[in-house]
Amino acid sequence: MTDKGQRGYMIERADDAASGGNLEPWEALATEAVGTVMGFWNFKRNHGRVWALLYLRDQALSQSELQDVLDLSKGAASMITRELETWGVIRRVRAPGDAPWRFEAETDLMRMIGRVLRERETELVRRVRLDLEEAERLARTGPPEVRRRLSRLSALAALVDGALRTFVATARFDASGVVRVLLPSAIRDRKRPRT
Repeated sequence: MTDKGQRGYMIERADDAASGGNLEPWEALATEAVGTVMGFWNFKRNHGRVWALLYLRDQALSQSELQDVLDLSKGAASMITRELETWGVIRRVRAPGDAPWRFEAETDLMRMIGRVLRERETELVRRVRLDLEEAERLARTGPPEVRRRLSRLSALAALVDGALRTFVATARFDASGVVRVLLPSAIRDRKRPRT
């Protein structure tokens, strides 16, 4: 069963989606919540579910255990663990004398988020920024209002690009410059200190 989420996105309800497998009710709710966020960020929902289960249980699980607990097919579990390893959000481990590989979650959340932002979002923002700068260059002879609006979009993209790079490097995010660009000029002018 799905509910219409914010802005019309279809969101699978956790109580329906988590009915399979061997999860405690709190595990089902938490893994589905993380899965929903991952789906919103254009990852597969099961990427979030697998990582969340490993993170919450704080123990390495084999691929077959992940299949059983999360009610995944063998192929899905194999693909998901391989992709999560590539992103560096889980790692493969093997105890001495243990036959199957097991997987454990990356527990440093800032490192994990930083890596995904660095490898995915920062590249997207950089491309958008370059495209807007090129559009601004091409519109040099266009109407002044169009040039002004393109300039604001370019400034916003540059600020977001810089903010993401700073966040990845320092785990701090300063949105003050972005807010200044987003505010309409009438509001910005009103907020300037009077001299």
